[in-house]
Amino acid sequence: MTSRIALFFELHQPLRLKRLSFYSPSNLPTSFSDAIDAAGNSEILSRVVSRTYLAATKILYEASQKVRDFKMTMSISGVLLEQLKKEHEEVIDLLRKLVDKGLLELAAQTYYHSLAWFVDKAEFEDQVKAQVELVRETFGVNPSIAENTEFIYNNDIGCEFQRLGFKGVITEGVDWLLGWRSPNYVYKNPLCDVKLLLRNYRLSDDIGFRFSDRRWSEYPLTADKYASWVASTPGDLVVIALDYETFGEHHWPESGIHEFLRWLPVELSKRGVTFLRASEALNLEPRDYLDVPPWSTISWADERDLSAWLGNGMQRKAFDVLRRYYYFARALGGSYLRSWRLLSVSDNLYYMATKPGGEGEVHSYFSYLGDPYDSFLTYSYALELLGLMIRNGLKENPCTAIKVRLPDDLCLRFYNSSGAEVAKACSIPEMASALKTLPEEVVSKAVSMSYLDRWSQEVFGLNLDTALGLIRRC
Repeated sequence: MTSRIALFFELHQPLRLKRLSFYSPSNLPTSFSDAIDAAGNSEILSRVVSRTYLAATKILYEASQKVRDFKMTMSISGVLLEQLKKEHEEVIDLLRKLVDKGLLELAAQTYYHSLAWFVDKAEFEDQVKAQVELVRETFGVNPSIAENTEFIYNNDIGCEFQRLGFKGVITEGVDWLLGWRSPNYVYKNPLCDVKLLLRNYRLSDDIGFRFSDRRWSEYPLTADKYASWVASTPGDLVVIALDYETFGEHHWPESGIHEFLRWLPVELSKRGVTFLRASEALNLEPRDYLDVPPWSTISWADERDLSAWLGNGMQRKAFDVLRRYYYFARALGGSYLRSWRLLSVSDNLYYMATKPGGEGEVHSYFSYLGDPYDSFLTYSYALELLGLMIRNGLKENPCTAIKVRLPDDLCLRFYNSSGAEVAKACSIPEMASALKTLPEEVVSKAVSMSYLDRWSQEVFGLNLDTALGLIRRC
C-alpha cells in the first residue's frame, strides 16, 4: 500500500478574445489589441481569485498548521502570473508566503500555456525560460521539475526539458502505454535520464470531474473516504494532479469542495500518508522506462492524446494558420510576437472541439464562447487581425522579410525536367541564391510554372521582383 502522495495543481487563465457574434459588422474590433476582452478577463479572474486562488489557498495554509509535513507543487502559467501581479497582488503575497515556508514548490511550464512544441522548439524553449524567469523574479525560486501544457508529453519533450536543466517531468499515467504497469511509481525516459512522475488519473478525476456528480455511485465524496482510497492504493506514491480551479470554480463552494479540501490533508495524515513535493518524489528509484514516441504523444485531456486541441478540421486549420504566422511574428519581434503568443494559448483551440458525450460537455463548460463554431469564427477573426498587423509590420520594416526562415513544409521546391526535386529554398536569400546557381532548365521550369512568384506572393505577400529587390536593399 502507498504511504506517499504528491499533490500537483495547475493554475492558468488565458487572455480571452471578444466574442465576435456579439458585435455588429459596423462595430467589429479593428486591431488585435481591441480583440482582447479586457473587461471580461478581469471579471472572470476576480471571480476565480475569490473562489479559488484565495479561498482554497488559505484553506491549505490552515491545513498545514495541523499537518506538519504538508506540502504541494503548483505550476502557474506566465500569462496568469502577469494578470495576478497586475490586478491581484494579494494572491501573489499569499503564494509567496507558502513558498517561503517551504509548503509550496513551483514547477515550470510554457509561459503562454501553449502548443509551442509543435510550432518551433526555439519558441518552446523561450516560453519555458520566460516562465521560469517570471517565477524566479516573483518568488525567488528556480523550478527543478516541469510539465508541458496540459501534460502533453513524448520522449523528445522529456529530453528537451532535461536539456533545459530540469530533473523531472510530470505527465499522465496513460493505460495504453503502461499496459499492466501502475502509474504509482517513478519512471524514466528511455532516451535520456529525465525522470517521470505519472498522474493517477482515476483518483485525480474522482475529485476533478466526479465530485459534484450526484449520479456517481460514490457520491458524496468525503475526505475520509478519499483518504482511505489513497492509502490502500498499491505503489510507491500516488500523484494527484488537478486544475487548481477545481476547488471553488469548477466545483462551486456550495458543493462542499472547500470542506473536502480542508480535511483531506488531515485524513491522509491520519492514515500514515506523507506528503512529497514533486521534486522530492524524484528521489524515489525509477522502476522502469516509459517509452512515449512522438507519434504516441499523450496529454491529460479527453482520450489522453492531442485531439482536445487538434481533433477536427477547424482546429487543425486554425493551428496551421497560426503556425505560418509565427515565422514572421518572430522575425518582427516585439508586439508582433507578443500578439502571436497570446493566440498560441491552447485554450483558443480547446474551445473549438466538437466532441460528443461527456467530453463535449467538458469542452462546453470551459468555453465562454457558446459553441465551437462561434469559437472558430472568433479565433479566425483574431488571426486575420494578427495577419493584417504582420503585413503592415513587413511594409514598415521590409528588410525583416529576408530574416524569415520557413519550416520544411513551407519551402519552395525546384524540380528538373523529369520532375525530380533538386533543391529547395526556405527563405528569400536562399531563393535568390538558387536562381543564381541552379541549372537554367530548373530555373526556367520554375518561372514557366509560376512557382517563384506564387511562393513569394502566397508566403511573403510580395511579388517576385520586390522580394529579390530586398536582397540588394537590405
